[in-house]
Amino acid sequence: MTEKAVVILSGGMDSTTLLYDIVDSGAEVYAVSFDYGQKHIRELFCAKKTCKILNVPHRIINLKILNDIAPSALTRKDVDVPEGDYKDDNMKQTVVPNRNMVMLSLATVFAISIKATKLYYGAHSGDHTIYPDCRPEFVEVMKTAIELADWNKVELDVPYLFIHKGEIVHRGIKLNVDFKNTWTCYKGKEKACGMCGACRERLEAFYYAGMKDPIEYEEFK
Repeated sequence: MTEKAVVILSGGMDSTTLLYDIVDSGAEVYAVSFDYGQKHIRELFCAKKTCKILNVPHRIINLKILNDIAPSALTRKDVDVPEGDYKDDNMKQTVVPNRNMVMLSLATVFAISIKATKLYYGAHSGDHTIYPDCRPEFVEVMKTAIELADWNKVELDVPYLFIHKGEIVHRGIKLNVDFKNTWTCYKGKEKACGMCGACRERLEAFYYAGMKDPIEYEEFK
């Protein structure tokens, strides 16, 4: 019997590679994305295009209430996205408190409603320095909560949690992921800035993989 699975798809390189991965496994796949008022709304256009290419049913859930109750540099026009590495303290301005728990909860509702047995989530523990809801401890607790949430058991699977982002790029290359159709930069401009924590991490991953990032960047130092 074909496994029915839901993939949380942001439109970034990790979750897009994960979607290709699960489609490649032969599962019956559905994708769900979230519009929480992020400046980098372009990621959702990428997610939509990827799902069309892969012929995957795609839902975008309105979660803009997060912008109303949780000020963040990712959502507020009056708060600039900081530049620097994720380890830098100022990058904490990009935290949207408890965002992943909210998204996982709603994705679980969707999974239960379509009788899916697996929920895939592209979290990466390397981000946990500033994002507490990317910690392995958080993921383990959510696995238990989701399993107990309904009589229709849903298993949370986070396959990229402990691998280097460069390995994710390697995986994507093997799966023929179109990385040009992924978006990472937090600033929401026409081109990626290359200076925010998300851009720096992405560039490092492609450097590690020995591959040039195909998206366009502004000139940066």
